[in-house]
Amino acid sequence: MEHSQAFILFLVTLNQMITVSVVLIFAGLAGLFSERSGIFDIGLEGKMLISAFFAAAVSYETGNVWIGMLGGIAASMVFAVIHGVTSITFRGNQLISGVALNFLASGLTVVLGNAWYHKGGQTPALSGAARFHPIELPFADALRDVPLLGPIYADVISGHKPLVYVAFALVPLSWWILFRTRFGLRLRAVGENPASVDTAGVSVTRLRFAAVLIAGVLCGMAGAYLSTSQGAAFGREMTAGRGYIALAALIFAKWRPWYLLMATLLFGLLEAISNLFPNIDVFGLFTIPVQFTQALPYILTVVILAGFVGKAVPPRAGGEPYVKER
Repeated sequence: MEHSQAFILFLVTLNQMITVSVVLIFAGLAGLFSERSGIFDIGLEGKMLISAFFAAAVSYETGNVWIGMLGGIAASMVFAVIHGVTSITFRGNQLISGVALNFLASGLTVVLGNAWYHKGGQTPALSGAARFHPIELPFADALRDVPLLGPIYADVISGHKPLVYVAFALVPLSWWILFRTRFGLRLRAVGENPASVDTAGVSVTRLRFAAVLIAGVLCGMAGAYLSTSQGAAFGREMTAGRGYIALAALIFAKWRPWYLLMATLLFGLLEAISNLFPNIDVFGLFTIPVQFTQALPYILTVVILAGFVGKAVPPRAGGEPYVKER
């Protein structure tokens, strides 16, 4: 069955939107768990960057992308522990801790990349079993000729890397954990009123560390996706501010998983448009330059953070260290 050029462009745009949204979904969920517990995490960017580097490096050395992903998660977890110890144990400033981790990751990845591979901070290209490959879902070819829904299933939903499906599956799972389990109830309570949770005999420190470590795992998966799925190697500063965009999406979503999914897809759509249509011709009158389309996700980030899109109220105890009353 033949399709119009406009419909094909529509499918390509949707496919690209999904591909570039995955990093934001992982990072946004990481921030969701951390900030719902009262720990602000500006360091999403740094954790993703260090994970992307180690995932690519370990995948290249072992030739196994799954081991590489575990290496990336481990590196992100180390940064998460540093942030947890600084913010929870020593009650340091959470924002400064996150920014420091971002600077540390930015410098460390370049230094280690130069020392190990002598490629200007990059890793060698990944191939074969050292990177993730697309998965074709059942009946994709058989359903391709079904009007409308067939091409969407075959060309948009099917054919992505494994971590794409993991990211989308984690959204309902995160909702269920946060809003339907005792752990989630306590986690949200810690972010709102840690004293009441402490009075009930539940450890505030343990819950907040659990949330920070969950954020470390999710950032590790985000970084591993960048260098082993969306790309085929690590490149300097390859996160390109996505950690900050994920935080903006989280604020836009008012710290709720389903709203977060919609917000990240919106950012992904803007990035997909900038990638696929760098110079947009407006009815032959003028051309929107590529620089503007590339800046669209960041412009939306500034608009959201400036408070133009509703009023988002963060968890009441967010950013404040808890001091146990004696």
